[in-house]
Amino acid sequence: MHAEVIAIGDELTSGQRLDTNSRWMATELGVLGVPVTFHTTVPDTLEAGIEAFRLAAARAPIVVVTGGLGPTADDLTRDVLAAVAGVPLDLSGDALAAVEARFSKRGMPMPESNRRQAMFPRGSRIIPNPEGTAPGIDVDLPGGPGRACRVFALPGVPAEMKVMWKATVEPAVMAMLPDRATIVQRRIKCFGAGESAVEAMLPDLVRRGRDPLVGITAHEATITLRIAARGRDEAECLAKMAPTEAIIRDCLGTIAYGVEDDEIEDAVLAAVASSGKSLASVESGTAGRVASLLAQADGRRGATGGVFRGGSVMPAGLADVRTAAEDARRQWTAAVGLAVGDVRPAAEGRRAVDVAIADDAGVTVLEHVFGGGVDLAPNRAAKTAINLVRLRMLEGNAS
Repeated sequence: MHAEVIAIGDELTSGQRLDTNSRWMATELGVLGVPVTFHTTVPDTLEAGIEAFRLAAARAPIVVVTGGLGPTADDLTRDVLAAVAGVPLDLSGDALAAVEARFSKRGMPMPESNRRQAMFPRGSRIIPNPEGTAPGIDVDLPGGPGRACRVFALPGVPAEMKVMWKATVEPAVMAMLPDRATIVQRRIKCFGAGESAVEAMLPDLVRRGRDPLVGITAHEATITLRIAARGRDEAECLAKMAPTEAIIRDCLGTIAYGVEDDEIEDAVLAAVASSGKSLASVESGTAGRVASLLAQADGRRGATGGVFRGGSVMPAGLADVRTAAEDARRQWTAAVGLAVGDVRPAAEGRRAVDVAIADDAGVTVLEHVFGGGVDLAPNRAAKTAINLVRLRMLEGNAS
């Protein structure tokens, strides 16, 4: 069993927007043991869509598509599917009522164009969308010799697509597999080394065909290792996964900071809290990113929040980070002060910032050299500065 992924949109074929949906979908299918053999990107035209779907249906028994389910004239996925299936589009009263209800809940009249989102190829199945106005489409198309192709069409909005995949499409795909085993996944979150460096530190874990499977992805300097096991039940899957997770943690040490949806700022505040301390910040070169990340993480802690006392942001003039870190402690009455200085030239024409951490043990100053491009570099610098606090707390707890 294999699959093809199709992404639809002029903004994708023109390069105006990066197609992250296909990468996510291919990863999810891979976890289920369904390799993706082709990725296709299609503009918003009827002719291109029909050609792409006919080719995909001939090549793969499963096709997952994102995009083209909106209410405008260039949202043509439903029209393409009906044309390839050779059937008309029918209006679903239930789907129309659901779309109307979403507008009613907002106190807005539904535009006439949104009726299109309740149109489905005859004989297809509706994929509910609890997060938006665009239901998905589950339809069988003529496939290769002696078989049909099952197509799952989902909206291009990632938040909607992911919910619909988990709730409806993933169970449907699993039911199609000859071996309907239980699948359990676990994500190990890492920070402090690049994707290739992390992979090199793991002894032959990230390879095809391994059981359990270990995948690796990177997003804004955070590395995620996903362990996926198949077995008769959850207990068997967890037993398979345990030795692999132990190897990962042994090899990566403090680089592995959390699991599942943990962000580095969550791990930092947890480390500060476990040390019985509090944290404040002042920054220039990261333009408020440090304070923003820490404030959001402190809010996620709910009743256990209050670890992050506050932060100051300066446009420039923060050259003495040692003094600034101490001043942050005093200003916010915090046990730990974190300072990120002005952006300055570094070796080989690069840029850098100085980071200082102050606590009762003294002040430590480190240099962070920017890397990762104009957009990523400030975010990476902010996360690196925050992570240095975590490492400082871990050192203190170990001593």
